[in-house]
Amino acid sequence: MITPTEESRIEKAVRVLSRDGLVVYPTETVYGLGADALSDTAVIKVYEAKQRPLGKPISVAVSDIEMIYGIADVSPFAERFISKFLPGPVTIVLPVKNCLPGDLSGGTGTIGIRYPDHTLALELISMFDCPITATSANISGEISPVSVDQVNVPHDYLLDGGVLPGIPSTVVNLETRNIERPGAMLDDIARFFIENAK
Repeated sequence: MITPTEESRIEKAVRVLSRDGLVVYPTETVYGLGADALSDTAVIKVYEAKQRPLGKPISVAVSDIEMIYGIADVSPFAERFISKFLPGPVTIVLPVKNCLPGDLSGGTGTIGIRYPDHTLALELISMFDCPITATSANISGEISPVSVDQVNVPHDYLLDGGVLPGIPSTVVNLETRNIERPGAMLDDIARFFIENAK
């Protein structure tokens, strides 16, 4: 449950997102830089804030399974994976639908999706009722922030969630069934891939 104070802060953050602004928010891994993932303008602002080259994909965050189906094609194998591991510290890579700005997928035809296991993040996305960007709130190539004083990107609002665990999410491509970046829950994910190899 969130407190009335937290709810008020989330409402402010939602107003910022609805104006194509940038919000720093906590997850169960590190602080993320959030913007309206359906807005070309907001997505470009994220690239500029992070000094990240266009063409390098950026993941998005959702607050429920329905949002995943809204932006990506989900195979039966992906369904099984999602039901077991999400919400949690995992980024799943799936074929993207054309409702998202092309810059997010960087021409790959896929999108990375986070369904974070963090109350403030989920409440923010749910209240905004739209996926938001899920890239770490740092200049590209610099340390991923686990506390607000490590956040070094321009932003319009910051939701303080205290000090975060800092273990990055494991990135898994559910089409190729490859682990693209090892991180949290790696052993459990590897075991799932082995057990569901057929």
